[in-house]
Amino acid sequence: MKRLIIICEGQTEVEFCQTILEPHFRKFETQLQTPLIKKSGGGIVHWQTLKKQIVNHLNEKSVFVTTFFDFYGVQNKHDFPSWNEAKSISNKNERLDFLEKAMKHDIVEHSQYRFIPYLQLHEFEGLLFNNIAVFDRQLDDDDFINREALKKVIDDNPNPEMINDNPKTAPSVRLKNLIVGYNKVVYGNILAEDIGLGRMREKNFRFDVWIGELEKV
Repeated sequence: MKRLIIICEGQTEVEFCQTILEPHFRKFETQLQTPLIKKSGGGIVHWQTLKKQIVNHLNEKSVFVTTFFDFYGVQNKHDFPSWNEAKSISNKNERLDFLEKAMKHDIVEHSQYRFIPYLQLHEFEGLLFNNIAVFDRQLDDDDFINREALKKVIDDNPNPEMINDNPKTAPSVRLKNLIVGYNKVVYGNILAEDIGLGRMREKNFRFDVWIGELEKV
């Protein structure tokens, strides 16, 4: 059985990988491991720290490594490769493609083919803005603070990956403002299970491409 290590930003991503991705990749005879980013306490760390963790995993025999964290959390202080050049690229998808290639090329050449970097454009929660019917099935009427506002966000964003990263309107903030007692780990896992991987891939282009690449390892 092949081994795939997905370095996750936080517990929400870990739960998603274990609940949604692990059963899917079992069909590809691939075993998933989901360590958190080390030395972060949750969140992004300096590239050299993350790179060391990536390389340590790549030094294990016959292992493929990928990342699962959001671009939203990466800052100047993290000093990711080609970061300043990437900031000048206005198209967000092209910017992330550029950064992922720079991350890959910063790994020693003989291991590059086993490293598949992935940056979620904004937050993991963006993937959950898939269909209002999912929220209706999983939530009671009094769980909604404003169901119509939630439906409008979904209707206005046919590609949920593009929901903006303004601190006041980021996906997780929107859900906290629209759902009573929103807990990202609990609700994220429940909603993701109901949506299903297939429907997530249909609506989220970059996410779909990433999963497709991982299926090839």
